[in-house]
Amino acid sequence: FTSCCPAWVKFCETRYPELADNISTCRSPQQMFGAVIREYYRNPEINQGKKLVSVSIMPCTAKKEEILRPESMTNGRQDVDYVLTTTEVASMIRKSGIRFENIDGESTDMPFGIGSGGGVIFGVTGGVTEAVLRRLQTGHSRVEMDRIRTSGVRGDEGLKELTFDYMGKEIRAAVVNGLGNADKLIKRIQSGEVSYDFVEVMACRRGCIMGGGQPVGAGPRTRKARAKGLYDTDVNMQIKKSNENPMVLALYEGLLKGKTHQLLHRNLGVTEN
Repeated sequence: FTSCCPAWVKFCETRYPELADNISTCRSPQQMFGAVIREYYRNPEINQGKKLVSVSIMPCTAKKEEILRPESMTNGRQDVDYVLTTTEVASMIRKSGIRFENIDGESTDMPFGIGSGGGVIFGVTGGVTEAVLRRLQTGHSRVEMDRIRTSGVRGDEGLKELTFDYMGKEIRAAVVNGLGNADKLIKRIQSGEVSYDFVEVMACRRGCIMGGGQPVGAGPRTRKARAKGLYDTDVNMQIKKSNENPMVLALYEGLLKGKTHQLLHRNLGVTEN
């Protein structure tokens, strides 16, 4: 099971604790980035004596609780200090009188300014699975990416099933969104009716684009536009696969060397009191 949705992780731990060991040990993107940022700015030459305060802007209310979970911390230290939802940030911008047309644009600070399309589509149901399929695909041509795109991984259905070949082995995957749908799928898995090698779960219907921290009152046109926005951004990204991102590769060769598990995986030896 995927581990990027904290609401799903909490649901599984509470409702199906016997399946918790099947959840990936990988931290969520928020927690990975929080740990990497804090490690990066530990260098005195980089922090220049300044105090680091890490703030995430998320479409998800469950992210507020996730930063407090002991297994999400590094050496007992909270990596992300605060979480603001997109709705909260929009309200703050409006109340502050900030007008974007009067602000000069600027690029993201390096070395964290280059992302991949695989990361962008994480926010829509099926996006995590599609990113995994890209990672497993040896090539990265438009034809190969289109083959993955049309494999059945896209769409906002509550449950999608697909199979793909990996080095001669048939991998069965399921993509489920909405905890009600996840509950039904788990019951089918436990009964032996179905079996999968990989299951992506997002607690919110249609994925993070419809997260609890997003503006409410989103009708069919808005829901469709949010998903389209991510896919359109992906189309214009030069890097499609996370493992082809030069900044990520540089992090593995430098900052993350010898610390991969410590910074990128949940500390499952720590439990809540």
